[in-house]
Amino acid sequence: MLQTLYIKNYALISELNITLHRGFSVITGETGAGKSILLGAIGLLLGQRADTKAIKQGEQRCIIEATFNLRGYGMKAFFADNDLELGADALCIIRRELTATGKSRAFINDSPVQVNVLRQLGDRLIDIHSQHQNLLLGQEGFQLNVVDIIAHDEAERSRYTLLYNRYMETKRKLHEAEQAATRGHDEADYMRFQLSQIEELNIHEGQQEEYEQDAQLLGHAEEIKGALYTAQQAINGDNSHDSTTIEMLRHATRTLQNISDMLPEADALAQRIDSCHIELQDIASELETQAERTDVDPARLQEVNDWLGQLYGLLQKHHLSDETELLAFADNLRTQLETIDNSDKHIQQLQAELQATQTELTTQAAKLTKLRQKGAQLIETEILKRLVPLGIPNARFSVGITPAAQPMSTGMDEIKFLFSANKNSALQDIAAVASGGEIARVMLALKALISASVSLPTIIFDEIDTGVSGHIAESMADTMRQMGEGGRQVIAITHLPQIAALGQHHYRVYKQDSATDTTSHIDELTLDERIKEVAHMLSGNTLIPAAIDNAKALLGIGN
Repeated sequence: MLQTLYIKNYALISELNITLHRGFSVITGETGAGKSILLGAIGLLLGQRADTKAIKQGEQRCIIEATFNLRGYGMKAFFADNDLELGADALCIIRRELTATGKSRAFINDSPVQVNVLRQLGDRLIDIHSQHQNLLLGQEGFQLNVVDIIAHDEAERSRYTLLYNRYMETKRKLHEAEQAATRGHDEADYMRFQLSQIEELNIHEGQQEEYEQDAQLLGHAEEIKGALYTAQQAINGDNSHDSTTIEMLRHATRTLQNISDMLPEADALAQRIDSCHIELQDIASELETQAERTDVDPARLQEVNDWLGQLYGLLQKHHLSDETELLAFADNLRTQLETIDNSDKHIQQLQAELQATQTELTTQAAKLTKLRQKGAQLIETEILKRLVPLGIPNARFSVGITPAAQPMSTGMDEIKFLFSANKNSALQDIAAVASGGEIARVMLALKALISASVSLPTIIFDEIDTGVSGHIAESMADTMRQMGEGGRQVIAITHLPQIAALGQHHYRVYKQDSATDTTSHIDELTLDERIKEVAHMLSGNTLIPAAIDNAKALLGIGN
């Protein structure tokens, strides 16, 4: 429950610090006194969007802080999941700070948190029911949520959600597979043509380099052959020369050997020249062999150039750089064609999987529907029981559950609240036939029913009494007071004295004007102050004895 609330420099509030209590409390005050400001500050604590315009004029920072007692509300898991500490006394301090520069910070037990974490926690701490929330009563999503809360179907709905997610994922895969198959079959012939062009070249790794070298050799065969013969003849000579390089080396070797007795170094020189002679003979032989092997083959040259031309054409066509990339491209084509060829089988598998999942989903949806039907019966009984003292004795209320045409994320049920305030009127959609006052009372009855089923520490009603008065207002107050029993905290912002008088604690919001500004304040009233406040609500600014007596009567105080 909300124990304390501290606000500084927010809107018209300079600074306030109030203590709140368990049970049923009421907040009253003139229109414009600051009740909506109070709710706005609490909304910031619950993770609502911050606006720098909310900072009190002339100030640079506003602070809103609240202390909650969470004992018995099962919040340990939330704190553990978000790496937050929850003290042994189960106290939780939430603080929100907003600066004029637009910076917003949020803290839970002094640990900085993202606003979405604050919002998640806030959803489990306080339910603020304002007048505009009455419009939710006509929305199917809200109606379904009410039925699920009363049906206590969390486990079955979680199982359904898992199956639904699997069903939708399989459905998505099937759709994509069918689209891919359609595109694939349209493109398969062209892909096969592309692959056949590549396979016709019968490429192997390294063939491009090999053929490029062959093209280089065959294209210059005559030039190469002539150069080889020229080099060989320079060594061996030909018929036009009287002597050759080899013969000259032989002659030099013999000449040196003849003087080796006179010059010992001549023998070593002769041996070196003899080595050159042997090497030149070997070179000359190799030159002759290479020249004989070098053939001028125009047909082979044409064949190599044709192959390379086809290769270069394919590389350019597919924006590739070499044969390695072309071979990889061919492998990819084969893989795609294999996938296309097997697509029908894959689609059949997905269709079977989808059908099996849908069967499971339908079975689980039926379990969920059964629980909702039981919950709907309880809602119908309890709402009618609660509407009688709220001034609609002839009300009829029904929860219509009809099967949906297709599985939805929430199940296979369409929910509609049907209502009639009179015996002889046909049941119709509640949003279409209920008046504002009737909707307010139905919503209060629903909130009372829900509050008994969920562990929500604090409920705040913001002028839920709109459109009612007299004994109906007293009945609404009785309902809210009953909701506050058992340790729950219920706070009602009201303009009706009948409701204000039944609060176990009473707070008054008021404004004060000074020479420089206007500020809002809130005080918890003493008994005498409550008598005067209720009397003012009955008679206006002028207190008359009759109003005082009426106020005491409403408060249950004897004269």
